[in-house]
Amino acid sequence: MKPGNGASSPRPFPWDEALGFGLGVLRLPPEQFWRLTPVELAALARARRSPGRAPDRAALEELMAAFPDRGGG
Repeated sequence: MKPGNGASSPRPFPWDEALGFGLGVLRLPPEQFWRLTPVELAALARARRSPGRAPDRAALEELMAAFPDRGGG
């Protein structure tokens, strides 16, 4: 879109924040950070902000039935 037609220009990618989050918060090695797509990095940021909630008792029992601990060793 051309500026001046009422549409705003796209914002530049926030490299400082992305690098700080990927390398500083997640502590990713640079090789792994640079292989991420922006969509993957955004998903990691969302997961970090809202980790979700623990399963309720019924869901936990369902998981335990589906994936029982193995006895012995």
